[in-house]
Amino acid sequence: MGQLTLWGRLSSCNVQKAVWVLEELALPYKRIDAGGDFGGLDDPAYRAMNPHGTVPTLKDGATVVCDSDAIIRYLAASYGRGSLWPDAPAERAAVDQWLAWANASLYRDWIDLFWMCVRTPPERQDAEGIEARRARTAERFTFLDNELANRPFVAGLEFSLADVAAGMTLYRWFEMPIERPALANLDAWHDRLKQRPPFQAAVCVPFDELVGKLAH
Repeated sequence: MGQLTLWGRLSSCNVQKAVWVLEELALPYKRIDAGGDFGGLDDPAYRAMNPHGTVPTLKDGATVVCDSDAIIRYLAASYGRGSLWPDAPAERAAVDQWLAWANASLYRDWIDLFWMCVRTPPERQDAEGIEARRARTAERFTFLDNELANRPFVAGLEFSLADVAAGMTLYRWFEMPIERPALANLDAWHDRLKQRPPFQAAVCVPFDELVGKLAH
């Protein structure tokens, strides 16, 4: 293992996923604040690592990985084989399909809701748009709640990257000033995640600095 360095501000939900996995695997790493008020994403040295100019970016020795899902897969494959990312192809596929669902379905509605409800200044908010995103996000969580009736974690009996990808949304979902449906299975899963110190350290991060800020 080389020196692990992660670039990205902790208030970024995508950075939170990477930090969560680093903490779950108890890996020594250095995190450098970047993006948002910290800037630095247009610096030539950063763009040489990450031409997209986004966070997070991970460097492991000579290896550089961009994109949060690619990063957590890389970390799990390199340092968490058989745990966060199963070795058996069928079990790994179960995790992968939930990673895809979280990214393509849950995350899209949830992040739109967060931007419209939290990041947008009150005088510019669209009440109908917020309600539409809230309802769609609630539908996603209701779907997940039904799935969690059959198992303790998203992809099966054990905690995995699928829980990281979907669970990263929970702190903000429960902290946003919105109406939420009563979902007992989702709440029980959330309680299980809250018992994990890495979840508390990486995800349960106040987002005061983002309120009313559309700039980043």
